Amino acid sequence: MDFSAAPQRQDGSAKEVPLLNQPPPVSPNPILYNSTGEIRSGWRILTYFSVVFFLYALEFVAVAFFLQRNLSVIFKIILDESMMFLAAFGGALVMSRLECRASALYGLPLRSASGKQFCQGMFLGFCEVSFLVGAMKLFGSYSFGSLSFHGAKIVQWALLWIVASILIALAEEFLFRGYVQYTLAQGIGYWPAAVILSLFFGLVHRTNPGENWFGVANIVFTGLLWAFTLRRTGSLWLAVGWHATFDFGESFLYSVPNSGGVFEGHLSNATIAHGRTWLTGGDVGPEASVLAFVTLAIGAIFVHFWFPAEPKTRN
Repeated sequence: MDFSAAPQRQDGSAKEVPLLNQPPPVSPNPILYNSTGEIRSGWRILTYFSVVFFLYALEFVAVAFFLQRNLSVIFKIILDESMMFLAAFGGALVMSRLECRASALYGLPLRSASGKQFCQGMFLGFCEVSFLVGAMKLFGSYSFGSLSFHGAKIVQWALLWIVASILIALAEEFLFRGYVQYTLAQGIGYWPAAVILSLFFGLVHRTNPGENWFGVANIVFTGLLWAFTLRRTGSLWLAVGWHATFDFGESFLYSVPNSGGVFEGHLSNATIAHGRTWLTGGDVGPEASVLAFVTLAIGAIFVHFWFPAEPKTRN
């Protein structure tokens, strides 16, 4: 009798017999992979920052080493923020290819509504900084002063600060609320990720000369507000416009301290009265004012009604 013959079904076809020595299926390493078989968020974020660091290092060697030594402050800001944004966004493009995802998922889609949202954000940022400075003026704690320059110089410096402010907003918003927010949210949820990244957002600003912990607290809540705009609009463009116009208002238009710094090219020789630090923010600037927390709350309410949440669909 030939015991090697395969068992036969009634129709004469061979019946499949499990191999006794077949190894069991190998499950993915739980340290590297989650329950769906995808690489865990933490490893992807670590890879992303490795790519960002590598790209930024290349940029520094290729550009900054030769140019930064003789640049004025405003051009140094423009160059630094350009490099940071290109590295952060370039790292996301690399990760989008590795993860087979559209880069638009990371917060900066080039869709038709993006320009509109950016302009809406600029409007909100202008209203916020104008409200804060207007309150300071109302209480006699702010004076616009004389113009720092005239004629074409005003246009020149305004354009430079618009460019710088937009680049600052793009770099910071994408770095803290772009790829990392999207990826970390997949691992621990949207709002836990937003809280962690907003805390880091505030702590990074603590390294600015002149910044204090009250200003840091405001920046943390500002980060949460802009995470809220991302949640409601599906993109970072509203936050980028808001961020850019607020910085432009502080650094150029109203010529007040921005995170503890007063930079070249401000429009006027504005002065802030000593005392009433609760109102003016002192040397830190309006972002350390008590009223800044009020404007954040008003802004959140405004976003809530202007960009209502999409209704949940039932299965």
